[in-house]
Amino acid sequence: MPKSALRPVRMACRLVLALAAVTGLVALFLTLIVLTDGAGSGLPAWLATLGTATAAALWWGRRRTRPGRLVPFLPVLLAAALTASVCIPTEPTARRYPPDLPFVATQHWNLATGSRVAVYHYPPANTGTPHPVPLVYLHGGPVRGISLPDHRFLRLLARRGYDVYAYEQAGGGRSDLLPMGQYTISRSVRDLAAFVDRLGKGKADILGFSAGAVVLTRALADPRVSTRLHRAIIAEPGPMDGPTARVTGHKGRPSARGLAPDVTGPRSTHVPRYAVAFGLMRLGLLTPDTGLIGQAEGANAFTAADLGSDTASSYCARDAHRIPVEDTARNFSFSAAASLRIQQTIKDSPSLAPRLRLSRTPAMLMIAECSSQIRQWATAALAHDPAIRRTQYMPGVGHHMWNGLDDNNRRAAAVVTAFLQDEPAPLPNYPTRRDIPGFLRDHK
Repeated sequence: MPKSALRPVRMACRLVLALAAVTGLVALFLTLIVLTDGAGSGLPAWLATLGTATAAALWWGRRRTRPGRLVPFLPVLLAAALTASVCIPTEPTARRYPPDLPFVATQHWNLATGSRVAVYHYPPANTGTPHPVPLVYLHGGPVRGISLPDHRFLRLLARRGYDVYAYEQAGGGRSDLLPMGQYTISRSVRDLAAFVDRLGKGKADILGFSAGAVVLTRALADPRVSTRLHRAIIAEPGPMDGPTARVTGHKGRPSARGLAPDVTGPRSTHVPRYAVAFGLMRLGLLTPDTGLIGQAEGANAFTAADLGSDTASSYCARDAHRIPVEDTARNFSFSAAASLRIQQTIKDSPSLAPRLRLSRTPAMLMIAECSSQIRQWATAALAHDPAIRRTQYMPGVGHHMWNGLDDNNRRAAAVVTAFLQDEPAPLPNYPTRRDIPGFLRDHK
């Protein structure tokens, strides 16, 4: 074969070797990030990778002429640039809180637990007799801000005469951060008890949604907290304990996940630093208190677009092309690390069933037709809490039942108010405990 024909082959081989070298160095860097848990914002892992690569390049070029000795350093420089982008913050490392909402004042309460939480109060409308028991809302997340559809639903309840309070759980929204090690499900339950005490109005009705429903379920199983609760509404709960978290099963009717248009807007996962940090945390290869990114920086970086598929999973498939805006960029707040930390403490907790069987607080369970939650998470609470008086299976809605579409808010409010006022339920009491086997068997 003539030399002119060999030249492109040699160039292609060199290019392949260079790309393999870059890939290997990036893989070494990521391995060191995992082994060091991202210590020092990843700088020790970067220096170790650079030192190893430099030594290898010197050895590889030791017998070459002076210009040829520089060639092995080209993959080193490229790999160094790629990996350095993981070590350099592009978001503020101090917490950047969302601005106040224009339609409700943000208060900050110091709880007896040490948490400082953002509080929103919707007083009852001046029509008719107000309900004497305050209603407290526990949002989902767990460590995120209260969404705009939630705020609209709370205003609707206030117009129906309820004295509505909501607070963003510690670390979420406009609430102050906690040290990462203090984010636990038991701390969330203690914060609920401390919040009701801080209200100073005696017992409170509690509406817990999604992760907030988990906090509420565990509060019902704790006699030190349940004495503060008047009535409880468990809406679309996540897993309440370790055994429930390990359950496999089916979800509700098809959701809009995979059908809805992609959420527009910037994504933290398009930035190498945060793509690596959040990706490795999600895989369990980095701890939530990793040294790669701080808690505040991570919360600043995470955007509403990063939750695009999760948002779509909260709506029915039929609503895929009309999903409302869950949040503006100015209101959105989510701490992935703190949320993972709380979820891990749930997975590590023993069975709640023995204590939940002693619950005496009147409760109601709400289940969505197109729920993205595993059905056994809800039926476990129903099976073990003897004080659940009624279940309301909500047709035509997904996980986020009060979403502003059609008359969904009105229907959800009717279910909530009927239970709180001990009036007949607007929907059949279904599933009951006896219905659980058939409910699960029929994949409803």
